[in-house]
Amino acid sequence: MEDIKRAYRELVKKYHPDRYHDNPLKELAEEKLREINEAYEYLLNNHEKQQGGYSSSYSSGGYYGQNSFSDFQRVREYINRGDYFSAERELNRINIRNDEWFYLMGLIYINRGNYSVGYDYIKRASEMNPYNTEYRDALYRMNNSYRSYNTHYYNTPRRSNDDCCTICTYLYCADCCCECLGGDLISCC
Repeated sequence: MEDIKRAYRELVKKYHPDRYHDNPLKELAEEKLREINEAYEYLLNNHEKQQGGYSSSYSSGGYYGQNSFSDFQRVREYINRGDYFSAERELNRINIRNDEWFYLMGLIYINRGNYSVGYDYIKRASEMNPYNTEYRDALYRMNNSYRSYNTHYYNTPRRSNDDCCTICTYLYCADCCCECLGGDLISCC
């Protein structure tokens, strides 16, 4: 069963629609992916029957249902247009909660400004399908931006007591200059 899952992941990675976005072979890749999914589902169902278990349409290996690809593609189009409300509505209609679902939901939350929830969704997608470079890259970019923000915020030089002395010196100099012009900036106690 592990060999089947490993082979399935490799084939999904090879024929994943994202690799054929602007390619004339896109339709062929989609058809091939449907065939791979059918074969994988058949093998899973037979294995479950042999084990006496229950077969589900959800798998942590990244199962793509026959209609789910076009649904996910539609969600991606909504995200690209900036219509996050429609993207989320469409995504919530999809019953398959696979790695693609979690990744797209993460993108929606991030684009709406809720980075922590978006990060959690993308991290979950990356854990479900660690072979997907799109998920890994997004997670890597988010981790780097988080690190650079923390490094910038926590490593900024802090002002010390010497700065108070410097400010007093500037005020004293300004007071001396202003007295030459007839004004008194600092009044003594």
